[in-house]
Amino acid sequence: MMETVRLSLRNLTRSKRRNVILGIAIAFGFFVVTAVDGLTSGAVANLEYEMTQLLGGTVLVAGTERQVQEDGTLGKPVMMIRDHDYIANKVDELGIDYQFVSHYTQAQGTFIFGGKKVLSETFGRNFSEDKEFIESLSIIKGDVNSLYTDPHALILSKKTADSLKVEVGDQVLYATTTIYGQREIDEFNVALITRDSSFLTGMWTYMNIDTLNSLLGIPEGGYNFFSIYLNDPRKQDKIALKLTDAIAEDGVPVCDLRWARAHYPNDPDRGVDKQMMGSAYEWEGTKYGVESMNDASAQLKSVVNIVHTVTTVILIVILLIAMVGVSNTYRMVLYERIREIGTMRALGMSGKDTGKVFTYKAVILSLLAAAAGFIAAVLFMLFLGIFKINNADVEFFLRNGHISFKISFATTFVQYILMVALTALAVRGTAKKAAKLSPAEALRSVK
Repeated sequence: MMETVRLSLRNLTRSKRRNVILGIAIAFGFFVVTAVDGLTSGAVANLEYEMTQLLGGTVLVAGTERQVQEDGTLGKPVMMIRDHDYIANKVDELGIDYQFVSHYTQAQGTFIFGGKKVLSETFGRNFSEDKEFIESLSIIKGDVNSLYTDPHALILSKKTADSLKVEVGDQVLYATTTIYGQREIDEFNVALITRDSSFLTGMWTYMNIDTLNSLLGIPEGGYNFFSIYLNDPRKQDKIALKLTDAIAEDGVPVCDLRWARAHYPNDPDRGVDKQMMGSAYEWEGTKYGVESMNDASAQLKSVVNIVHTVTTVILIVILLIAMVGVSNTYRMVLYERIREIGTMRALGMSGKDTGKVFTYKAVILSLLAAAAGFIAAVLFMLFLGIFKINNADVEFFLRNGHISFKISFATTFVQYILMVALTALAVRGTAKKAAKLSPAEALRSVK
């Protein structure tokens, strides 16, 4: 076998121009697939990272409360967790390895200033405890210290501030609806203006959680969401199930995360929401819904899977085109070296080994070319990552303003195997002809 491989390697040095052209075609195909796959996967990973930073965790716990009314019926579900410490204690009890935890309240409302109105997604945060959140802000104007002294301090994105025409120090009105449906309004002071991370965060604002809770009718110490930032995000799906089971063991109402994942594999978040807000489900008190960031952003995973599928199809198309060239080229090689083949057969090489020389040569060429294409793609993506991109529309898909990439080595390996199989298939006919060639007939041939 080693002798056959040695002959195959030696044959690669012959007809150099032809082999270089074939190698470039294969390398280009692998370059395109690796670059597209890596850049798209990197963009999705960055989006997940940004969402994790903004929402404060990789495992999220929401709460919905239903209370018995005076007439004995259950009231409508409202987003609220009264027990401030229950989930935090449960996380510590389970020994979950986390970097930090936080809780926040979320609401929709309208900011009003000088006759202008802006609809915003508002988050109530504990500025004194959420140090990681404060450090993640990209501040343009304002003093962070005012967040700790003024309960009506407000953090606006640049987009919202520009829409309202406000500056740091201005007072704006905020109108929202309580969890029970009443309209409330209060006055806030613009403390910070931050840089927009994307079109999404451009409409997000932040205020003191106790102040927002008071407006919404949530009791002091309550909140909507509890978030856990795990030290190992890869364990988020298992941790979400572990926490769900622990809550259920306490006899506390909790959404069936396994059911949500089974019935809504492309969007488990929808399955959890249905159990928390759907009219078909009844409970008294607080019902918890636990999910991982993967569950909440399952559609992002679908995008990655689609990209992998598309890039694999592209690879197959490119390789099929290249394999046509490989097949034709090796037919020419067989014709040009027919007397050489006859000589090798006459010297004792078996027909099977003769065919292997052609197959091994093509496979080695494709492996070397693909390796070159892979290396070129990595270098290309690293080169793109050097440049700083200042564009709010795409910043959510960047890491600190730079393009990054993520390579799936499992996918790359599969593509490698696919390429080798197609290459071997392309030269199979030629290899069979070489194996069946009679030494006497080959030596009598005239090129």
